[in-house]
Amino acid sequence: MATPKRTEKLQIMLDDEELKLIDDWRFEHRMPTRAAAIRELIRRGLINEEIAEPETDGKTTSDFRIESE
Repeated sequence: MATPKRTEKLQIMLDDEELKLIDDWRFEHRMPTRAAAIRELIRRGLINEEIAEPETDGKTTSDFRIESE
């Protein structure tokens, strides 16, 4: 079965701490690339129904950060 070709690029800005969290997760889960790790994290977030809806009223993009637990 053929895999759909990826034709869209997304650009996001991350600070050093956010990037470190993603890279640490990537290596812990033995993901082959940073892009694969980010796609897997997005997939997991989209299928997880236990996560509360974000409060978006009056927030800007910089209010949405990746934070360690």
